[in-house]
Amino acid sequence: MTATESVANARATVAQLHGELVRWGLVVWTSGNVSARVADGFVIKPSGVSYDDLTADMMIVCDLDGNVVEGSHAPSSDTAAHAYVYRAMPEVGGVVHTHSAYATAWAARGEAIPCVLTAMADEFGGEIPVGPFALIGNDDIGHGIVETLRGHRSPAVLMQSHGVFTIGPDAKAAVKAAVMCEDVARTVHLARVLGEPLKIEPADIDRLYSRYQNVYGQR
Repeated sequence: MTATESVANARATVAQLHGELVRWGLVVWTSGNVSARVADGFVIKPSGVSYDDLTADMMIVCDLDGNVVEGSHAPSSDTAAHAYVYRAMPEVGGVVHTHSAYATAWAARGEAIPCVLTAMADEFGGEIPVGPFALIGNDDIGHGIVETLRGHRSPAVLMQSHGVFTIGPDAKAAVKAAVMCEDVARTVHLARVLGEPLKIEPADIDRLYSRYQNVYGQR
């Protein structure tokens, strides 16, 4: 596959995955974004464009410093954060940002989501951590994402007073992490309404995580 074909495929994938954010109720209006790594850069959505209007051709190609390489629209306002993550974490192939309601409510409290569900142990390998407060417009958010997730098993971070950022080996995996983050955020919230959730022992979390990551599903 040529570099041109790779970028075209990434644009199509990123455009399609934005539809998944809508389908799973993770975004409203024009908030949120998905990006995918390509050679020497990444593809990300344009800023402030309705999800109904997004097409593959509208996706913006940026270099790893966040500069626009291809595209006629201004890129997402979170472009600098995505760029920093890609520069700092070469293993990351996709980044997602949402303001999904339950997870963002935890972020508003500056509180990590405790690992009290087997589904959390499976997907996140422990709690979903909180990252520091940072303003939009430069790469401060990216610094917070990387500082929080580097060395952590969770592919999701709750940026304080802001929302959810997720990472993955590709953009689809990052979207899955965003979907699962909102799902467990809602369930743990409901559990706390009923009482104090029961903790899962760290050794059991480790066993659940290892099974899900290495045995579950088709191989």
